[in-house]
Amino acid sequence: MGYLIIFLILILINLAYVYNINISKLKKFAENEEKKLNSITDIFPANIEICKAFLKRINNNTVQIEEEKNYQSCLYIAITNKIIIADVKNSYTRIQTIAHECLHSIQDRKIQLFNFIFSNIYLIYFILVTILGIFNIIQNTWMFISIMLAFSYTYYFIRSYLEMDAMIKAKYLAKEYMEEMNLTSKDKIDKIIKSYEDLNNMGIKVTNYELMLETIVKTIIMAIAFLI
Repeated sequence: MGYLIIFLILILINLAYVYNINISKLKKFAENEEKKLNSITDIFPANIEICKAFLKRINNNTVQIEEEKNYQSCLYIAITNKIIIADVKNSYTRIQTIAHECLHSIQDRKIQLFNFIFSNIYLIYFILVTILGIFNIIQNTWMFISIMLAFSYTYYFIRSYLEMDAMIKAKYLAKEYMEEMNLTSKDKIDKIIKSYEDLNNMGIKVTNYELMLETIVKTIIMAIAFLI
C-alpha cells in the first residue's frame, strides 16, 4: 500500500511539471488583465441579462435563472436545470463565465445527470470506505482500492469532458454576443477574446490537473486509512 501512495504522489508531481501548473501565475495574469479590461466589459448589461441573451442565442428556454448576491461565481445545477448567477460586476471574465454555464445547460442531459448522481455515489463510497478502513472493519483492502481507482477514473473522465467542452466553446459564444451588442469597438472585443484565449490555455491545464488531484488525493487518503 505504501508503494501505491508513493506512485500516486509521483504521478501528481510529474503532471504538475508536464502541465507547468502555476496557479499563482494564473491568478496574477487574471488580476493584471482585469485592470486593463474591466472598463470595457463594464458597459455591458447586468449578468442576469447577459445570461438571458445567451440562453436565447442557444435556443434554451427551459432553464431557470436565479441571481445570488452571496455567490462569487456562476453555477449550473443539472438536477434542477437551474443557472445561479453571481452578483459579480467588476470582472471582465464574467461574460465568458456566464457563457460557460449556459453551455453546460445544453450539454447531453443524460451525461449531466449521470455526472451528478455518480459524483455523489463516488463521494459517499470514499467517505464510507475510509471510515471503515480507519476502524479496520473491512478486509481485502486492494479490492476496495481498485474500486476507488475505477470510480476515480470514471469521475475524472466525465467531469473533464463536461468542463473542457464548455471552456473551449465559451469564448466563441462570448465573442458572438459582444459583437452583436455592438457596445464597443471590434479592436477592444478582440483584446478581450485574446485575453480569454490566454486565460483558457492556462485554465484548461489547471482544471484538468485539479480534477486529477482531487481523485488521487482521495485515493491516497483511503490508502492511508487502511494503513492506520
